[in-house]
Amino acid sequence: MSTRWWSTLIGIVTALEQAHIDYTLLENASLYVQGALNTPPTQLALAVQWDLFQRACELFATMPEERTEEVGRASFLREGLSIAFTCQYNTVVATDPERLRVEHDGQNLWAKALDFYVRTLPASNKNVQAIKAYWHTLQEQNNHLNAQAWNQETYNAWLARFGTPEEAASRLHKNPRARLGSHVPHLPELQGRKIINLLGSHGAKAIALALLGANATVVDISSENAAYALDVARAAGVDLRYIVSDVLSLPESELDASYDLVLLELGVLHYFVDLEPLMSTITRLLRPGGLLLLQDFHPISTKLITSRGARHKVSGNYFDKSIITQTVATSKHLNPAYQEHTPVVYQRQWTLGEIITAIATSGLIIASLTEEPNPKLDDRGIPKLFTVTAHKSLH
Repeated sequence: MSTRWWSTLIGIVTALEQAHIDYTLLENASLYVQGALNTPPTQLALAVQWDLFQRACELFATMPEERTEEVGRASFLREGLSIAFTCQYNTVVATDPERLRVEHDGQNLWAKALDFYVRTLPASNKNVQAIKAYWHTLQEQNNHLNAQAWNQETYNAWLARFGTPEEAASRLHKNPRARLGSHVPHLPELQGRKIINLLGSHGAKAIALALLGANATVVDISSENAAYALDVARAAGVDLRYIVSDVLSLPESELDASYDLVLLELGVLHYFVDLEPLMSTITRLLRPGGLLLLQDFHPISTKLITSRGARHKVSGNYFDKSIITQTVATSKHLNPAYQEHTPVVYQRQWTLGEIITAIATSGLIIASLTEEPNPKLDDRGIPKLFTVTAHKSLH
């Protein structure tokens, strides 16, 4: 069944492409080609370009069954599979921001993005549940890859970048606020506050917070990160609690709504294929009135613009929802002998709107969103970072 289904699909989309008719796979067909369903659907639904709808029907020797001022519909059988064409008049298929390129055996296919269905259908819908289950499985696979990547010579990578623990601690001691950078204006009073830094890596931010009087905890998947961070903390003369764990697998005892501040910063959100579980975890960590402080690279810089000196080019798709593969961030600091063996990890690059919406729908109250320009003269006017603060309700 699966082989025949794929053969039928490839035959139809190839014919559409050869006729220069843009299409998008919809509904169960979209879910199946993206991996969210295990069984091929009995109907293959496609949206086709509205002003080429008649041409698409003629291509497959079928007639439109319905035409209104808004939509057109047609259906036919092909190799025992029900095929359904729809078109939305005055809507351009190729510019749909929810349209996603999927590769299967070297063939590029266009499908409706999974999060479109999660966003537009009730949570009880079986397809939404299937997508959420698929994302959960993908996240677990990604966590495994991340653990493998971040435990490969990572301690030595930090030695190469920051020096010995004693050297790193000395720099932190001299000016811990400088290490916190643009976080400082957003921070509450730190003395005695309980703070948790999720995906805190080598621990520099958490150690700086501890030097300023906070009770700091780091959560990170890498034991090598933990070893370096704890060595630096000892050299700095502060206590640091380090939990080696996937953020989404923290023990229930940790999710006790006792933290005054949750900190996430720089290059962390792209490790999550679904932001909802992350935001739910953050909400459970924070006490009533507690603060989320999130700073990450601005998606304009990571998704849209590439820069080379003073030359800038819009080379990306800001609305691209693809899950991509990248080498782990520390790879450039590793010994060259290890670099070629560094595992790749899955990443999802989020838009600013998706991030803000995920925070807001988690129940947190957004207090501020600030955007910082790139400090390089050639890159002035291009946002480099963004910072969001959000509070957990007192009630």
